[in-house]
Amino acid sequence: MSDEQIPSPLAGEGRLAAGERGEGFPRPADAGQPGTLQGSLAQRRIVRFDPGHAVIEYEVLPEMCHSGGVAQGGFVSGWIDAAMAHAVMARHGFDRVPISLELKVSFFAPANPGRVLAEGWIERAGGRTLFAEGRLTTLDGKVLAKASSTIQLIDAAKVAAKMV
Repeated sequence: MSDEQIPSPLAGEGRLAAGERGEGFPRPADAGQPGTLQGSLAQRRIVRFDPGHAVIEYEVLPEMCHSGGVAQGGFVSGWIDAAMAHAVMARHGFDRVPISLELKVSFFAPANPGRVLAEGWIERAGGRTLFAEGRLTTLDGKVLAKASSTIQLIDAAKVAAKMV
């Protein structure tokens, strides 16, 4: 099997060790509404929201692209980062916020206008620090980018922004 085409673990291959699965938490809203982060990222639907594993479908819009139809890398990074955060929230709930301490993204192929899948999973978890991995693929499974992240869980009350 080539590195370009990797089957998606959507069929249920778990990435957490036995006993690590948390309780299920309410699934966030599917589509992003205008004026929200999800809307800005062109989130179309949450495909999977299971403890430690999430998949989100996004749309690469022409206005997100440069160089004749290549999504800007910040969007690609944001999509994978959001999927990894959703995997953490699905496992730990919403009382603690996943904050990225480090994010590394490797780009393998351009993301062109159309639908893509961002997938994130918890690779290892400690008390407040987690290690997550993720990838962005086309709908038919071609890997466009991969990422890894070190994430810290912070109490939501400590990071809540005051909207002005």
